[in-house]
Amino acid sequence: MKLLHRFANPARFSRIAARVLPWSATLTGLLFAAGIYFVLIVSPADYQQGDTVRIMYVHVPSAWMAMACYTFIAVMSATSLIWKHPLADIAARAAAPLGAGFTIIVLTTGSLWGKPTWGTWWVWDARLTSVLVLFFLYLGHIALTHAFDNPQRGAKAAAVLALVGFVNIPIIKFSVDWWNTLHQPASLTRLDRPAIDPAMLTPLLLMGLAFMAYFVTMLLIRMRADLNAARARALQLSAAE
Repeated sequence: MKLLHRFANPARFSRIAARVLPWSATLTGLLFAAGIYFVLIVSPADYQQGDTVRIMYVHVPSAWMAMACYTFIAVMSATSLIWKHPLADIAARAAAPLGAGFTIIVLTTGSLWGKPTWGTWWVWDARLTSVLVLFFLYLGHIALTHAFDNPQRGAKAAAVLALVGFVNIPIIKFSVDWWNTLHQPASLTRLDRPAIDPAMLTPLLLMGLAFMAYFVTMLLIRMRADLNAARARALQLSAAE
């Protein structure tokens, strides 16, 4: 808890973010460069799907980040509602458009992958439908954040929605195990060992790390921009009085 409140000061957070950003941005670029090299050059084509399998290297990391980003928003929402942490609402507000973007990529690449693999762009199965619900939850969070003249009321309403909607995350994760769906079951998070060839696992993990580093970098940029905008509004109000 002491660590949580240590970063409650916006000025201190901005100083730390300014130091971290160059490193996270560089790491993002390096991971994407390595991941794309492995995806396009090193990784072999699938014996059944051919080069279509390369969509997986964008689709799967996007799915991981879509769920991870919503989980992050739910944690920040709980932190805001319970401990009134001044940066928690800002973090949740900054993360929501990023999560919506990841979810759009999941849905789009899933359709592009599904047509040649399953013979259809879309089916209303449990996995696909629950991911679509996740996208609407992101849109709802963004809309509620800006729906009130009082920013605190908007942040509180969005936080409640984030916590209620979090029930959708385990549904997405375990939908392929609970119901008979067209979507294949998990390949990596199995109890025995990943059901994916190491030649494909390496680029997949590299792209996953690249997406994660990109999220951290963009989150810090958006939070700093939000804090600077709030500081500018405060100065304008002070000058007007």
